[in-house]
Amino acid sequence: MLLSLLVKDFVIVDSIALDFSPGFTVLTGETGAGKSILLDALGLLLGDRAEGSLVREGAERAEISAEFDSRQRPEIKAWLQENALSGDDDIVLIRRVLDKSGRSRSFINGQPATLAQLKLLGEFLVDIHGQHAHQSLVKAEAQRELLDAYAGSSSLAREVHQAWQEWQAARKARSDADKLSRESEVERERLTWQINELTELGLQQDEWAGLNQSHSRLANAAELVQSAQYAVDTLSEMEGNCLSVLTQVQSRLSKLANLDPRLADTLSLLDSVDAELREVVYSLRDYASDIDEDPGQLQQVESRIDSLMSMARKYRVQPQELPLKLADWQAQLAALEASTDSEALALAETASLSRYRTLAEALSGKRRQAASELSARISKEMQQLAMSSARFAIELAALAEPGAHGLESIEYLVAANAGTSLRPLAKVASGGELSRISLAMQVVISQVASVPTLIFDEVDVGIGGRVAEVIGHMLKQLGQRYQVLCITHLPQVASCGEQHWQVSKREEKKRVVSRITPLDAEQRVLEIARMLGGAELTQTTRQHAAEMLEMNRATP
Repeated sequence: MLLSLLVKDFVIVDSIALDFSPGFTVLTGETGAGKSILLDALGLLLGDRAEGSLVREGAERAEISAEFDSRQRPEIKAWLQENALSGDDDIVLIRRVLDKSGRSRSFINGQPATLAQLKLLGEFLVDIHGQHAHQSLVKAEAQRELLDAYAGSSSLAREVHQAWQEWQAARKARSDADKLSRESEVERERLTWQINELTELGLQQDEWAGLNQSHSRLANAAELVQSAQYAVDTLSEMEGNCLSVLTQVQSRLSKLANLDPRLADTLSLLDSVDAELREVVYSLRDYASDIDEDPGQLQQVESRIDSLMSMARKYRVQPQELPLKLADWQAQLAALEASTDSEALALAETASLSRYRTLAEALSGKRRQAASELSARISKEMQQLAMSSARFAIELAALAEPGAHGLESIEYLVAANAGTSLRPLAKVASGGELSRISLAMQVVISQVASVPTLIFDEVDVGIGGRVAEVIGHMLKQLGQRYQVLCITHLPQVASCGEQHWQVSKREEKKRVVSRITPLDAEQRVLEIARMLGGAELTQTTRQHAAEMLEMNRATP
């Protein structure tokens, strides 16, 4: 339920703070006073597109915020938690700030939010029925969406549409594959030949680096052996070698260590040097013995290097890049074969069509049940709105080809008078009849609404007399189950409200501003009398207004 609304510097509103009550609230006022500004502000708060022109002239920014009670709506709490936008357990706070340039910022429970999130949350909180709803009623899309909303199958309808798109994509992929299969044979042959050529080469990962190392070792084997042997001789074999000189130094210092203990550390270091030099000698001997001066092996390595370089030049890459080139060609061939695998694509098309039909048939079942029930309920409501012999029906006709929105077309039919046959709504209903039919539909749809707040914006345009009284009582009955707000110009509707707000505008500091004032019992009489008789109030119109209010207070 909507608890409060704060509007600052919006259109001709400088500052309005409103606290809302449960039940049926009416808003009235003269034409141009700004009655619809309240709805425009709520619409902006719940995700409508913003324009800088909405900021009040002379102000830098407009700000709109509202509090909603979500105690009876666990789905709202779940959505907030899922989107990391939770606040107090039972309160939802929404705020939007709009500057003169048209840029806006939105917040849910103090957290930054996107327009998409505002719209989704708004669907849980408020349902707005505009005064021009009947104008879209003749459109097939609006008729389909209204039926699905009543059937509670709007989400299923979206799934059907998505499944249809997936089926069409699969269908196109299979068709394209059949065409591509004929056109891509040359490309497939080229890739296959190149892959075979590199595969026969037996490429190994990091082979190029290993070949270069082997070539350097084999090409310089003699010099490596000679250098290793020279080092061994110098360290341990030739006369005056390092190890023998070191042994002499160790022997002499050992004899002196008894004379000066400080030489002990030096002798320890010399022992370490001796051990490491001997390890070096052993390692160099092993290294020299392992080097194989094999001209045949060198020739093999050079031949392999030539083969790789020749192939690399052919395909204009570096030799070390040949394995990557092979992998790339293999991936291209796999993708080409997958894209032209008609059998696999045909199976995918069949599977997507099967999923579409399963969803579409489920949607058709819900639509048939809802169409029958909705037709009866709308007919009943129409008959209360000065269309006593009217009949309403929803025709579901099977499509020759499955469509994006299901297996059937949906058309609203109406017989406005007794003895006439049902015909399409757009062809037989006048503007006034359309308005009443639209209101009947909105009342019926609202009776199964899951949102806590219903707002009607002058849906009674073109209606008067006894029908207006019926509308007022309809909305009052809705107010027993929902929070209902109605902007109206009819005294018969306004007198049914449990709360009554008056919208007015006046000039303050050379600027026109809009005001919304809650009316007490006496003020309500005056406002209803104004609506009955115009600017000049008489005792008769006041008495009539008081009687209307008293009568509606007594009516449940």
